[in-house]
Amino acid sequence: MVNLSAKPFFLNEEEIKWVMNTKASMSLKDKIGQLFLLCGIEGTQEEVERIYSIMNPAGVMFRAMPLKQIVSYHSKLMEKAKIPLLIAANLEKGGNGIAKEGTLLTAPMGIGATDDDEFGRRLGKICGREGAAVGANWAFAPIIDIDTNFRNPITNTRTFGSDPKIVKKMGVAYVEEVQKCGVAASIKHFPGDGQDERDQHLVTSINSMSCEEWDATYGMVYKACIDAGALTVMAGQIMQPAWSKRLNPELKDEDILPASLSDELLNGLLREHLGFNGLITTDASTMGGFCITMPRSRAVPSAIAAGCDLFLFTRNSEEDYKYMMNGYENGIITEKRLDDAITRILGLKAALKLYKKQPAVTSEHAMSVLGCDEHKQWAKEAADKSITLVKAQSGVLPISPEKTKRILFYSIEAKAGDAYSVKAGVCAKFGEMLKAEGFEVTEFEVDPNREGKMRTYKSFEDQYDLIVYVANIATRSNQTAVRIEWKEPMGADVPIYLDSIPTIFISVENPYHLLDVPRVKNFINTYSSTDEVLDSLMDKLRGRGEFKGKSPVDAFCGKWDTHL
Repeated sequence: MVNLSAKPFFLNEEEIKWVMNTKASMSLKDKIGQLFLLCGIEGTQEEVERIYSIMNPAGVMFRAMPLKQIVSYHSKLMEKAKIPLLIAANLEKGGNGIAKEGTLLTAPMGIGATDDDEFGRRLGKICGREGAAVGANWAFAPIIDIDTNFRNPITNTRTFGSDPKIVKKMGVAYVEEVQKCGVAASIKHFPGDGQDERDQHLVTSINSMSCEEWDATYGMVYKACIDAGALTVMAGQIMQPAWSKRLNPELKDEDILPASLSDELLNGLLREHLGFNGLITTDASTMGGFCITMPRSRAVPSAIAAGCDLFLFTRNSEEDYKYMMNGYENGIITEKRLDDAITRILGLKAALKLYKKQPAVTSEHAMSVLGCDEHKQWAKEAADKSITLVKAQSGVLPISPEKTKRILFYSIEAKAGDAYSVKAGVCAKFGEMLKAEGFEVTEFEVDPNREGKMRTYKSFEDQYDLIVYVANIATRSNQTAVRIEWKEPMGADVPIYLDSIPTIFISVENPYHLLDVPRVKNFINTYSSTDEVLDSLMDKLRGRGEFKGKSPVDAFCGKWDTHL
């Protein structure tokens, strides 16, 4: 039986009674619908009607939308709901994870670079305050993955770093603060991303640590966040073979499953070994890492049968609902497993006080919270304390028009991506900021000539006092590598004047670009590209501020030549 009076629910008699009475009043169709949390993309009346024509879901996860659209969508959903809804969002960097007008504090890795858990707390507060202001009650955060493999194409700055102690400190701080705001935390992505160099969105990835290594790192972080009261855990499309085999010695390699489908990891490792009593949700079931494991007709109910309480998203809502119902009718999901899942889902809603009348979401109140002065000030302070000078050459910094007026500017700008990517045009904006400081900035252009007729090396030495690179390449889904793609011919924009012209390389997103520019002697990581970050970066370059960040990862990528 699920213990609703124990951590993390801590329900009183009235709340437990509401759970039990609500559960008793539900039909089988209601219960099967409650196993789903759907993805809200359109935010329209048509989307709401379509959802409720199929099922009564446990809730909806909002993709980031403009405030007015959120208010309208939230109201329409609440009018239809028979049982209070969980409203979730990827509140990983700030309130911008649900509302376009929300504050982006900085990337989690920027928080890690401050080495100050006060900024982890501020991240939790901003996500909780701004999320709650627009009706969210569930944060799909914090990310407590550990970025142990610099080649991983999806974790990167979404993590607090590669040091388990920093990840633990920031993860616990976020959990405690966001839940004070009435917003449940979801620690993710169990059993831990960042080990593999593959993306679980595309393939079932692997956490390859031994049981002992896992316990001392990922396990330590999960246990700390669970002890801090995290209400939910998100199970990833990630395998952990060592623990799966220890818990089930008869398990063959071909039968090892990702956490979202693994009885061994969900019950043996998470419930028993770590003592987690809260709600477990799958990660997005539309991910390749989930879809390739078995036929979907079996995978949908198997996720619940294995120990997940909630099923995140659908490929086709009608079809997945039928698969779930068939799974119950065919005995894949037992009556007890269904009852436990529904109890935890309702228990979470009771812990969040959703059974009480909820205040309406209004634009007026939300705008007083979203991007408020205090949160903007915190963003400035986070930028100031996180920007990291990884390598520095004597005499180059600070820069000034009097010393190095003529700048050759190299822009490395990625194409606009999905929700995890940043805004385009950051490099060009920083080039304009240099001009505003009084520098003469010349954009690099590829020489149209080839071997034998190219512009002379000396002409560059004579014309420029300083070279500045700005790279804006963020990790994102479906991007299997995060590397610089140099221009043709022969890497025309590769840094080759390092010993002749002082060169500064600035990465506003990916902290690992030294892999591709190992001999650059002045290298800066900012982890994010907000206006606050760019302003603080300029101040530090000009000597109006100090570099305070501490690298939360090995920016040298384990290579000897990156130290040169």
